[in-house]
Amino acid sequence: MTDTTQDTAARPDLPDRLCTNPRSPHYVAAIFEHEVGIRLNGKERFDVEEYCISEGWVKVAAAKALDRRGQPLLMTVKGKVEAFYR
Repeated sequence: MTDTTQDTAARPDLPDRLCTNPRSPHYVAAIFEHEVGIRLNGKERFDVEEYCISEGWVKVAAAKALDRRGQPLLMTVKGKVEAFYR
């Protein structure tokens, strides 16, 4: 059995703003070595591409729509944002 206290000590602190796209300046590779969860207004979301806790928004993909560079179009959803490790 794994000791969870050692696992949490090795995890970096979650930033105020984080993006899953490696081309973004808000991408932090060390954080994605662990599983990150996002709660918006008390409900866990699994489709979040980017979040900002202090400004209170998350960005999620808008269906199958793509922009001219082939990246998914993102919609901004506002509310109380909480980030945590699973």
